[in-house]
Amino acid sequence: METTQTVSPDDIRAIHEKIHEQSAFVDTLLGEAAKVIVGQQYMMERLLIGLLANGHVLLEGVPGLAKTLAVKTLAESVKAEFQRIQFTPDLLPADLTGTMIYNANSGEFTPKKGPVFTNIVLADEINRAPAKVQSALLEAMQERQVTIGDQTFPLDDPFLVLATQNPIEQEGTYPLPEAQVDRFMLKLKITYPQKSEELEILERMTSPNIASVNQVISPDAIIQARSTVQQVYMDEKIKRYIVDLVFATRNPDEYGLQDLKGLIDYGASPRATIFLATAARAHAFLRRRGYVTPEDIKSIGMDVLRHRVIVTYEAEAEDVTPEQIVQRIFDRVEIP
Repeated sequence: METTQTVSPDDIRAIHEKIHEQSAFVDTLLGEAAKVIVGQQYMMERLLIGLLANGHVLLEGVPGLAKTLAVKTLAESVKAEFQRIQFTPDLLPADLTGTMIYNANSGEFTPKKGPVFTNIVLADEINRAPAKVQSALLEAMQERQVTIGDQTFPLDDPFLVLATQNPIEQEGTYPLPEAQVDRFMLKLKITYPQKSEELEILERMTSPNIASVNQVISPDAIIQARSTVQQVYMDEKIKRYIVDLVFATRNPDEYGLQDLKGLIDYGASPRATIFLATAARAHAFLRRRGYVTPEDIKSIGMDVLRHRVIVTYEAEAEDVTPEQIVQRIFDRVEIP
């Protein structure tokens, strides 16, 4: 028998107060980032959602759009360990995870941990390395652990992979397999700045005084904030709306979207449903709200679904993108 969670106005008020108390760092952190990053509020907010929702983030855009700088700035604002790994065609899996080293004195093999043993990993240009290296991150991202030889080591908490990739049309790229892409909670499309922002970038980056970023939050505070994010109230109608959106990517004809039937090869998995709910809660947290609204779902939905809708050859031939399909679904599925 299905049980419906009932939450009183007093409960919502208590969650509100807790969020106001624990979200104080958000403006401070974004303020620190703004010392270095011009504009890109969308990108910085989504990186924060990844941090608060305990989900990995993939950033896609042409070189020079401050993707790496944004991730590095976020990491510097947090009192956490940070490692940047530059992915290249000759990188080996052991270069990420570590390897067993033979000790001649003891006659034993001892593990030497790789750079993935940290709090925040910047996997820079992740699609410049071949599949075997990309997949080395799979266990770390999904299981939060790494196996070296016959030993398995847990990763620190928080552990977050923030990866950048160049558009797959560019030369020398290896497209990420669907299983790997699905591990990322969000996929962000980073675009060029506005003319006024580019002028400010020019002035700021050619100035002799380069701004530095202060550490404004500890890993323990992030873990505490994550606990509060999980308490953000989500009504049954919102949950059903999320499920309807995900099901519409699999069975579009059931939602009056018969024209999408031949354009979708694979729809979103149940992981999308979970990530959409979790990311929406984090989005509400950033908006200082103790409950999720349909607007939270629509704001974050494209970033959760765009890499989980696999289009058919027919769609590619007609230049129909996953983003266009997801937008049609959002326009069509009834809002509660």
